[in-house]
Amino acid sequence: MTGLLTSAQMRAIEAAAIASGEVTGLDLMERAGRGVVEAVFEEWPELKAGSFRAVVLCGPGGNGGDGFVVARLLKEWGWEVEVFLYGEVERMPPDARVNYERWRGMGEVRDFSLAPSVSNGADLYIDALFGIGISRPFDGKLLEWAGTRVCDFRIADRTVAIDVPSGLCADSGRELGKNAETVLAGLTVTFHSLKVGHFVGWGPFKCGKIVVKDIGITRAETPPCRLVARPTGGLGKADLSHKFSHGHALILSGPPGHGGAARMAARGALRIGAGVVTLAVLPEALAENAARLDAVMLRVVEDAEGLREVLADARITALCLGPGLGLDDRAAGLVRVVLETSGSRVGPGTARSLRVVLDADALTLLARDASLFGMLHENCILTPHGGEFSRLFPDIAAKLAAPALTGPAYSKVDACREVAKLAGCVVLFKGADTVIASPDGTCAINAAVYERAAPWLATAGSGDVLAGFICGLLARGFAPMQAAETAAWLHVECARSFGPGLIAEDLPEELPKVFRALGL
Repeated sequence: MTGLLTSAQMRAIEAAAIASGEVTGLDLMERAGRGVVEAVFEEWPELKAGSFRAVVLCGPGGNGGDGFVVARLLKEWGWEVEVFLYGEVERMPPDARVNYERWRGMGEVRDFSLAPSVSNGADLYIDALFGIGISRPFDGKLLEWAGTRVCDFRIADRTVAIDVPSGLCADSGRELGKNAETVLAGLTVTFHSLKVGHFVGWGPFKCGKIVVKDIGITRAETPPCRLVARPTGGLGKADLSHKFSHGHALILSGPPGHGGAARMAARGALRIGAGVVTLAVLPEALAENAARLDAVMLRVVEDAEGLREVLADARITALCLGPGLGLDDRAAGLVRVVLETSGSRVGPGTARSLRVVLDADALTLLARDASLFGMLHENCILTPHGGEFSRLFPDIAAKLAAPALTGPAYSKVDACREVAKLAGCVVLFKGADTVIASPDGTCAINAAVYERAAPWLATAGSGDVLAGFICGLLARGFAPMQAAETAAWLHVECARSFGPGLIAEDLPEELPKVFRALGL
């Protein structure tokens, strides 16, 4: 598990380490500066071999203090170093002021109004302006400079941000201000632990590559969020097990001509290991689906009452509804029966719980009917993309979309936690920065960014396959949070394994290769 800290938690960890006598503030700055220089030489070994030119942009706080250490170390390495200060020396914290004075013994500190444009031609730019401590947007001359110089791709590759690109909220990955500007980095060097904002919002785009450097702090905090980890077991099947011992997943489908989404969900549930998968179809769609499916069973379900009869079979352990379901009265009736039946099987003394994935059209029906939404329970999982999230939770979506004027800003993590508590179930808020939260506040990010980026996953039908993956794991007995996390991780891994050119139908067929690579 990789825990992601907030800026407040990181500051508390540092303060506790200093108060305990474990380190001093100057120790931390020296270690941070050395970590940045190490990361630079690791990323660009050619810069270690001679004398180059660096521009270091320092702010008035601790991040600026780190920057002065970097400037000193590069100067000692034989580099030509220019340092520019934003803010007043007199207002610097004591440790930053000490490092300012140390640099002054080696070189000049120039006013920020003279900070260079991209034509400056330096080999390396160090962003030590604000880091995790920023609480307000750029303004005045700083905003003017940022808008004309800081986001130029010509210098981004050799721009190194200390902790987080300045202007970016480390808790939300959001740019602060109505006219938001943020440093664009090729490399971001952070300390002790990754931060939430590195993985959500603009974080992955603005940070470039992320490197974590140890600064000798042993104290840990309970992280508010974590990265979804690679699954380590529980996905294989015992050789002598009966197929029903691995669960029976029921996927509900809609009218003729609209069955592809449900078929892809069914295929996903089967490939991920559900023992039996049945697709519930209308009579008039039976031939269409029979022509496209072999291992997936078919069951005619005309209406809500027909579904109620099917759900009397206690061997059915999970349902997926929404992909291609439709938005008519039949679809709404099916959602109601599923929520009634599954809710009645949840609680003390229940031999088996019926777990439910609600995706696509089912989410729209929930948004339209408050009585359906009120039937959600702890064994449901909602899987909205951005548009569905806005329809379901318009007020929270509006809060998330509003300009972030102060830090720490409201984040996708905050929003997902809030709606999970409101809905009383697990919510998987899709995107490259997929956030998964449960009603008790547990939260994880499945980030398809940095080395796990798979932009070709943004293809029609991929969400239907993800819903099937989750349903298949639920059928096998995975708890909702565990099923959502594991399915999301495997979903990305299948896309990365296949590569560009992926279409949604490829995802389930890539699972065996992924399982073999994982040794599962």
